[in-house]
Amino acid sequence: MLRRVLIIVLSVMVGLPVGAALLLVADRGAAIGFIVDRTAGGPVTAAVLQVSDRRGTQIWHAGETVTPRTRFRIGSVTKTFVAAVVLQLADEGILDLDAPIDRALPDVVPGGRSITVGQLLNHTSGLYDYMKEPGMSTNRWRGEDRFRHHAPMELLAAAFSHPPYFAPGTGFRYSNTNYIVLGALIEKMTGMPYADAVRHRILDPLGLHDTSLPGDDPTIGAPAVAARSTSGSGATVDVTEQNPSLDWAAGEMISTTMDLSTYFGALMSGRLLSAAMLERMKQTVPMGMGFHYGLGIQRFDLPCGVKLWGHGGELLGYLTYVFVGPDDRVMTMLVASAPGDSFVEFAAAAAAVFCLR
Repeated sequence: MLRRVLIIVLSVMVGLPVGAALLLVADRGAAIGFIVDRTAGGPVTAAVLQVSDRRGTQIWHAGETVTPRTRFRIGSVTKTFVAAVVLQLADEGILDLDAPIDRALPDVVPGGRSITVGQLLNHTSGLYDYMKEPGMSTNRWRGEDRFRHHAPMELLAAAFSHPPYFAPGTGFRYSNTNYIVLGALIEKMTGMPYADAVRHRILDPLGLHDTSLPGDDPTIGAPAVAARSTSGSGATVDVTEQNPSLDWAAGEMISTTMDLSTYFGALMSGRLLSAAMLERMKQTVPMGMGFHYGLGIQRFDLPCGVKLWGHGGELLGYLTYVFVGPDDRVMTMLVASAPGDSFVEFAAAAAAVFCLR
């Protein structure tokens, strides 16, 4: 009965009546393949779903060929790397998650005496999101401005020109500004560029050789997934190359399905943080749509009762979801040239991966 209920949910999610008949007789692999093929319709140029667990790795893809080592922009999945470094520093006693940010970065954040590091991590600080400013969202076509350099302090100045959404700790509002501040915090606490701290503490120890923090480099090293979007006039444009300094610590990173699977497997199995700090990371506040936000990580609750941990990332032309479930199973999903957040397809895929047998 549970299987049939989940199949009906999947069929509704993918939005095709034929899906119900197909999935009723299909095994998990066939269901996943169907969803990936469905995702690759319309303007999407490539859809990839990788599942890794103790039995090995399986990959489903449609559209252009993407291998486990093909690089792409991961957008806000970057936030989990930044959060992991901050939590490592807390593990080492270098900073206190419950201390005001003003203690480490005096006179940087307006009202910083009332905003804790933890509130920055879980988006309860109330700080205005600088990406709401016209021309400052990397989810939208910006023409030649996509090659401009943006300094972190410029991003913060744009954010702090607006009042906060609410008093610290009284609500939830996803804001990229929080992670620009956290990037600056890492630099102050470690004495090195935040990108070097991520490499030194996470990328090098885990052997994530295909993952990078590009800074001002607009290119993606080969092999790379190309992506397209639409301009303001509605024309199709190539968006593969863009200067990600507008995202900085909130979303600049490039990675692969294999590296992301390795990283999230290590993070959620306790290889990067102490058991106590990992539990602290998993203390959440509601986001809506089945999502909850912890300290730099999201929880997504499936209809079968399974709780997943991971993060989504969206950056013009690139959409990524990486979530870990029971038995350390990791699902990594990439949609290239995505016209939106593909939430329905993600939810259907997650249900197939973690609920069907």
